[in-house]
Amino acid sequence: MTSIDPLFARANLVRSHAIGNRSADPLPRLLAQLVARAGSPTMIERATSRPWASALFEGRRHVIRLKLEGSDAAARQIRFIDGLEDAEWTLPDHFVADICVDALGEEADRSWIDLSALTIRDW
Repeated sequence: MTSIDPLFARANLVRSHAIGNRSADPLPRLLAQLVARAGSPTMIERATSRPWASALFEGRRHVIRLKLEGSDAAARQIRFIDGLEDAEWTLPDHFVADICVDALGEEADRSWIDLSALTIRDW
């Protein structure tokens, strides 16, 4: 059986501040740090975030596609991936429990990276 929360409207799906008694979605800050790590010019082609929970933890599951452009896109893609799992992320009230590369691709002067991340609410 499911219930509907009237405070959680469609317009509130991606916001960087708390909604009601929920904690803020860490996705906007995570995206900013990923783009900074990738270097410029980088575009966020797709980013989704949905609630996630286990018996002991709650958080959010994120799926992200970054598009790196420029003549050095392939080299920046390699630098981005190197050490990604060990990188430190600064997210208020959350921490990155898992982040991984799902797929990579290259075109003429472009590269793309598909990522999955799990952020856990820090009690």
